[in-house]
Amino acid sequence: MPLSSGMKARYGTMDTPGDRTCGRIAPGLAGIPVDASLAVAVTDEAGRVTGWSSGARQLLGHTTGEIVGRPVADLFVPDGDGGVVVRHRDGRRLGGLEGKACPLLDGERVSGLLLIAAPEDNAHMRWAFDQFPKALVIYDRDGRLLRINDSMARAIGRSESAVRGLRLTEFMQGPSYEEAEQRVLRVAATGEPEYMEHFVKVPGEPRAHAWAVHIFPLKNADGQARAVCLEAFDHSQEHGSRERLALLSEARTRIGSSLDVVGTARELADVAVPRFADFVTIDLLEAVIRGELPASAAPGPALLHRAVHQSADPQVHEAVLSLGEMHAHPTSSPVSRCLATGRAELHDVNDPEIVRWLAEDTTRAARSRRYGTHSLIAIPIRARGTTLGVAMFFRHARTPEPFTPDDLTVTEDLVARAAICLDNARRYTRERGIALALQRNLLPRGPAPHTAVETAMRYRPAGGEAQAGGDWFDVIPLPGARIGLVVGDVVGHGINASATMGRLRTAVRTLADIDLPPGELLTHLDDIVTHSAHEESAYGAGDIPGDVGATCLYAVFDPVSLTCTMARAGHPPPVLIHPEGTAQVIDLPAGPPLGLGSLPFESTEVEMPEDSLLALFTDGLVEARNRDVDTGYDMLLRALTRPAPSLETLCDNVLESLRPRPQTDDMALLIARANALGPDHVASWDLPSDPAVVAEARKHAGERLSVWGLDEAAFTTELVVSELVTNAIRHATGPIRLRLILDQALICEVSDASGTTPRMRRARLSDEDGRGLLLVAQLTERWGTRPTPTGKAIWAELTPRQADMSTCARRSPPRGGGSAR
Repeated sequence: MPLSSGMKARYGTMDTPGDRTCGRIAPGLAGIPVDASLAVAVTDEAGRVTGWSSGARQLLGHTTGEIVGRPVADLFVPDGDGGVVVRHRDGRRLGGLEGKACPLLDGERVSGLLLIAAPEDNAHMRWAFDQFPKALVIYDRDGRLLRINDSMARAIGRSESAVRGLRLTEFMQGPSYEEAEQRVLRVAATGEPEYMEHFVKVPGEPRAHAWAVHIFPLKNADGQARAVCLEAFDHSQEHGSRERLALLSEARTRIGSSLDVVGTARELADVAVPRFADFVTIDLLEAVIRGELPASAAPGPALLHRAVHQSADPQVHEAVLSLGEMHAHPTSSPVSRCLATGRAELHDVNDPEIVRWLAEDTTRAARSRRYGTHSLIAIPIRARGTTLGVAMFFRHARTPEPFTPDDLTVTEDLVARAAICLDNARRYTRERGIALALQRNLLPRGPAPHTAVETAMRYRPAGGEAQAGGDWFDVIPLPGARIGLVVGDVVGHGINASATMGRLRTAVRTLADIDLPPGELLTHLDDIVTHSAHEESAYGAGDIPGDVGATCLYAVFDPVSLTCTMARAGHPPPVLIHPEGTAQVIDLPAGPPLGLGSLPFESTEVEMPEDSLLALFTDGLVEARNRDVDTGYDMLLRALTRPAPSLETLCDNVLESLRPRPQTDDMALLIARANALGPDHVASWDLPSDPAVVAEARKHAGERLSVWGLDEAAFTTELVVSELVTNAIRHATGPIRLRLILDQALICEVSDASGTTPRMRRARLSDEDGRGLLLVAQLTERWGTRPTPTGKAIWAELTPRQADMSTCARRSPPRGGGSAR
């Protein structure tokens, strides 16, 4: 039956009057899906109902038996506005419905009507689906496409009618689409949603985009998956922002892990390649490599050191310069401009500035064309107001997306973070260089030849050879052919520790030069440290001085008596290895560390036979996190008693055996082998306090020099003996003892029972005495006094040069002068 104008207004008209079958009703009905929720009725040509769907029964209330055969017009009533509305079985009017009518044709004759009605809520849902901003697809359980919305149609460049009934891989090819299709089928089978992210290039786009894809089941009231919905969202911008933030986050953890300038630059390049750039170069000013503060860059060519280059290509074929090479970058280069202006630059390879630069560097231009370089970023490396160098980031054919302004912002942040780490490394390099220079100049360069001992020494800082620590040692020649051995440990590392070590070493050498016994030397050293700490506190430094808490061990070995006198200030006791191979830890009273107390330091004297070894060391050798001190000493005793061809080898073996891994403290080791000066090198005589004995003393000296084959030195030596013995007789008390020692020099020594130290003065013309020590000083290499257990000893050393008789000495007869007190 024909529709009235009111029905047409309410339900709409046929989309295609020429439709001949009902097979195309769905697209003709504006996409209303045919399902059980729709009210569907079929009439004959007379307008009587011949078909009634379950949806119609639910919507209008009539059963099939009640409505079939009745005129379809009975379902409608006028709405008062010239139209009609549908009436429910109970008589109420149903508003908010959307309907369509389609003629059923038998050839050219209309044989009936197909009526479809649905609540307007379904229309809203259809509009929401079609107009949803994200791309939506609905698949059946077999993975065949049922519907797509407008966003998906634009994304794939195809209409819904062109792809309905097809699988995804039948119109979109590629691994990502194959994975998506497999996930659709899996969701249909399991009813569990899935999520995936992938990069795909869709039709009409020049490059791949990042897509976030949610795949979830569409379930009926029974919870069964009847279809699958795929939602896709182009999140390329968000993905790029997330990747840039991840890059900066990674930079915070990876850059600055070391304090090496080149190593830090390499960490920056490793972070950027390959996830951000295809090729990176980092060129630094030469002063930065040395740890110095670079001068301000002037306009013009820039001379830079190639510190690092990194490429996605393992062979780094893009590099024009070699690592470590110095290169003068022309004024037209981005490098020179960045240094001069301090500003970053973003360029396409076809920008006029880059074209001019490449025109001046044909090799670089050829590499650029070969690898398809298309964009670059040049950025100065600036920290604390100083430009350290320039970093350049390149993208070539491997990454078709050019750098964007957002990339430039991220690069500036990335390089700014790295610049602080680079400047820290530069400062550390400078401080380390100063500390190492101090340490090299303050520690012995190697074993010094000495008659009393043979020595070998090793120093291993906790940070390796590049790290300056606070452990130190020294070998000090003393009068009477004796030798001073000292080892100490300063708190801390670096330049401050090296400076503190220098102060203590200088103080020990100064105190040793006046020949103080070990206990007294440490007492004076403790006073020096205490006074220094008070001075620093008075100036309000706030920090504890590095020498407070330092430890020290000082030992004096006498090759004549074969005894060793030692004392320690908070330092580990030494180890003595006897000639037969047994080892013992010397029971040495432990004084407090320097600057921490006023307790006395006690000295201990031990016998040290010829060929015995004395090992002095710092606590880092025997202490470690994974072992206690007793275990460390046991390991040390075993290592020291193992046979070794030389002291140098023994030192290496000891360090290898005891060095912990990782090493957390400095280690210093000094090993001394005792040599003896036998009776054939020493002569001594006890003399009475009688002026007449001076001639006898000269005679004894001359006879001994004759035995030693030093007859030419007799005149000078007798003159020195005469002055020293006369001085002792006149100004001191007995007993008096004369001793001659033949070592690298000839040593003349006179001891007495007086503790008064003589001093040299200038005698007046009318004075009858006061010239003795002045004469001794002129005729000998050096002279001095040292305390003894019973008094003092005055000594003088004559080298072969002083032992020769000079013309002046021959004209000066021996006389019994002396020095003034």
